[in-house]
Amino acid sequence: QVHVVESGGGLVQAGGSLRLSCTASGRTFNSYVMGWFRQAPGKEREFVAGIRGSGSTYYADSVKGRFTISRDNAKNTVYLQMNSLKPEDTAVYYCAAGPSFIAPMEARRYDYWGQGTQVTVSS
Repeated sequence: QVHVVESGGGLVQAGGSLRLSCTASGRTFNSYVMGWFRQAPGKEREFVAGIRGSGSTYYADSVKGRFTISRDNAKNTVYLQMNSLKPEDTAVYYCAAGPSFIAPMEARRYDYWGQGTQVTVSS
């Protein structure tokens, strides 16, 4: 069993920045695909960013150039640096861990999910 915990959400003005963190238990963290997803009220959960153990990164078009995903395998932690935030980025952000072979943008392929952290961007 892998335990996933997010932190770092909050309230920020449009144009501001936040950094989300996610820790995942397990001895093989460096092999996990780690992903960030978000869900706004009344909308389906959507892919935000993903990163493989190798460091390869993937982004949704809506966040390219503004968000950066990174990982520190020594700390079993993945980060999501969010810059130039917009009101439409407001959502609950979820971190997920999955096996190394999955496509990072496919939510259904992840095995473990955190409880989510709220990000609110005011206009």
